[in-house]
Amino acid sequence: MGTDSLKLGFVCVQNAGRSQMSAAFAERERTRRGLEDEVEILTGGTRPADEVHPEVVEAMRELDIDVSDRSPREVSTAELNDCTVVATMGCSTLDLDADVAVRDWALDDPHGKSADEVRAIRDDIERRVSDLFDEFVDDE
Repeated sequence: MGTDSLKLGFVCVQNAGRSQMSAAFAERERTRRGLEDEVEILTGGTRPADEVHPEVVEAMRELDIDVSDRSPREVSTAELNDCTVVATMGCSTLDLDADVAVRDWALDDPHGKSADEVRAIRDDIERRVSDLFDEFVDDE
């Protein structure tokens, strides 16, 4: 698949942890690969929280990624149906169009977890996002 129409969606219920980390890693990966004009990134939740979980903000800060100014937002099925691929975090029952590739990552919710547990989830997400780019982006 070419990168001229790649849109990545990252969804979890609250859009306050896993999907926020995924979007932040995707933004970093997009920049690293020089794909700012070719890859669009969407994140949202079905029942958004009031803020990004503090333990997530701290874990990302350790990697010099600041998500403290991000706000969880609701995402619509129509927005997700416009994506090339949607990664869900193991907590979604979305009914998306057949032409949207869905990846269910089945990740633990980092909210209320210890710093080490949040780091493990974060590092897993970082690897999965890189793998997603490898799968859907043609290196030219």
